[in-house]
Amino acid sequence: MQQRITYICEPVQSELDQVTEMLREMSIVPSFERQGDMLRHLLTFRGKQLRPTLTLLAAKFHSHDPKLSILMATAVELLHIATLVHDDTVDKADFRRGRPTISSLWGRDVAVLLGDYVFAKSAAYVCDTNNVRIMKRFAETIMALSTGELREYLTSFDVAQTREQYESRISEKTASLFETAAESGAILSEASEAEIAALRTYGWNLGMAYQVADDILDFEGNEENAGKPLRNDLRHGVMTLPAILLAQEHPNERTIQAVFDHRNDVDKLRAAFERIQESPAIEQAYKVALGYCERARDSLAIFPDVPAKSSLLHLCDYSIRRDA
Repeated sequence: MQQRITYICEPVQSELDQVTEMLREMSIVPSFERQGDMLRHLLTFRGKQLRPTLTLLAAKFHSHDPKLSILMATAVELLHIATLVHDDTVDKADFRRGRPTISSLWGRDVAVLLGDYVFAKSAAYVCDTNNVRIMKRFAETIMALSTGELREYLTSFDVAQTREQYESRISEKTASLFETAAESGAILSEASEAEIAALRTYGWNLGMAYQVADDILDFEGNEENAGKPLRNDLRHGVMTLPAILLAQEHPNERTIQAVFDHRNDVDKLRAAFERIQESPAIEQAYKVALGYCERARDSLAIFPDVPAKSSLLHLCDYSIRRDA
């Protein structure tokens, strides 16, 4: 898996290293020492940095001032990190990628405040691009992310959710940031409007595929690849695509409802997982993810065959096959 990530990042590795350095500097120049401790914990041992990589790759089709796309890539990564802090706080999660969460170490109130700080810092980097179009897009993305999280929270433990409702939710809470990551890189590199639209379409479809695959991993992945404890979604009342497909196929079955009615019953949770794993729902969900990937690939047809395009194509494969 690491070889695949290395290949994908290769055309923008030098810029990605500068993003890493900007995040490091942010963690060593805090307003006060204890804030620095929290930031260093938060900004160390991050994930694969797919979203900043997407911004940098999208900017590679035209010559431009690389400082602008590096600023934006840093902002995109910080926005993603801030959402994870808030997600972990709402979910009462103790670990993220094997490391204690901010809320588990310093408490929920501190985690919310630190997440707010990181949100604001991400917006400050966006302002440094001096691009009003991107500032507006970034603000819209924060609203979409918040709406998606609210939608997920307020519909938890409702087994009657539809696929359309699910797709609206993951469009807001996941695909919107992928979409903005790609679109902003195109804008900052002064791409044509047709190219900007193509990369925006690519980013949205990639984000949709990524989230569907992430939801599948909750049922059949391992915690290292998923980056979080498994069986979390149903435990927290979140209906993801495999569960929705099973519920729609068997509307009178109460396996999932039993989990929601008896939230601390591990046997009922195990039974629901085994039922979903044995059903066609996983394969059906995977086909949905493949469809999004195919549309993402198709949107790149207008671009020349350069290393950045090759990486974007490989990113489609990685988004749904993170176990290989």
